[in-house]
Amino acid sequence: MSLASHNAAPSAVHASDEADGVVVLTLNHPPANALSNALVSELTTTLETLAGGPGTPAVVLTGAGERFFCAGGDIKEAIDLDADSMVERMASFHALLCALEDFARPLVCAVNGWCVGGGIEMALFADMVYASTEARFVFPEINHGMLPAVKGITRVRGVLGDRAARRLLLGGEPFDAFDAETVGIVDQVVEQDDLLTIAMADARAAAAKPPAVFAALKRALHSGTSSWPVEEQLRVTVADARTVFNDPAARAAREGFHG
Repeated sequence: MSLASHNAAPSAVHASDEADGVVVLTLNHPPANALSNALVSELTTTLETLAGGPGTPAVVLTGAGERFFCAGGDIKEAIDLDADSMVERMASFHALLCALEDFARPLVCAVNGWCVGGGIEMALFADMVYASTEARFVFPEINHGMLPAVKGITRVRGVLGDRAARRLLLGGEPFDAFDAETVGIVDQVVEQDDLLTIAMADARAAAAKPPAVFAALKRALHSGTSSWPVEEQLRVTVADARTVFNDPAARAAREGFHG
């Protein structure tokens, strides 16, 4: 799949052409890839376009340059906003987190530098997160009079646990890639020169899995499913089983295993 039409004009998100079932989405908003309104809107639209097309690819999400993956919310853009405009901005970012959560194909994050606030929230919705040894992480909102999205806070607590979430969100202090790996934000720390290569290899391997099975597993792994009534869990199980057992790729995998 190609998203050339999205890249014809200057863009805050660069989408590569699809190769081996993988599209690389690069945040490209100098100097720090901050989450401007335009970037948030464009990234949301790009993910929804990819998800809605035929043969949805795996995605690797990274940032342009080596200093910043994402500087979080664009403070310069937000500083003069009134409360109503800030509410609209938060709703837009909430929609982006939903698009990341709902993306049914493999989503791999390659953190190439500073990963701040909303950048961490985005990474936590990826299936796999790699970080370079140069990456740094921080939730600075408490120091800047800003507020993370509740959906992001919920994800932080769900992935990291209550104590780590409290320490990082309420403390507002930076930490390195190895600390991020320890608390569970990052799956693996790698050398900067190897970061994108390793992330793309993982995305290609995941893209080769039966799509219907992958999508069903991602949906079941969402933290909210554990609180569903038993009847709803059964309904989803039966619906997913029907989809998977009628899916040609899943059938081929089963036949290959038994063969």
